[in-house]
Amino acid sequence: MTNKEFIAELAKRTETSSKDCQQLVEKLIEIMADALDDGDTINVQGFGSFETKKKTERVIVNPATKQRQLIPPKLTVGFKPSTVLKEKIRK
Repeated sequence: MTNKEFIAELAKRTETSSKDCQQLVEKLIEIMADALDDGDTINVQGFGSFETKKKTERVIVNPATKQRQLIPPKLTVGFKPSTVLKEKIRK
């Protein structure tokens, strides 16, 4: 499902305009990004939880040149689905 299809389906189910739904989705993503940037965990009941995870620095080896490189630490976003969502997907 693309973003456009998602917005259209949301507008249809909520009986609002696509423009309003687009703005709501943009604000939702903005709020979630701000919370994750602050290091907070986001829990959505019946859906799952989002959290930032810190990956440690590591050394990799280029297989072609055998040169070792240091990859710096970075933050990633992890998602853990709820058991309710898992059950809905299984059916």
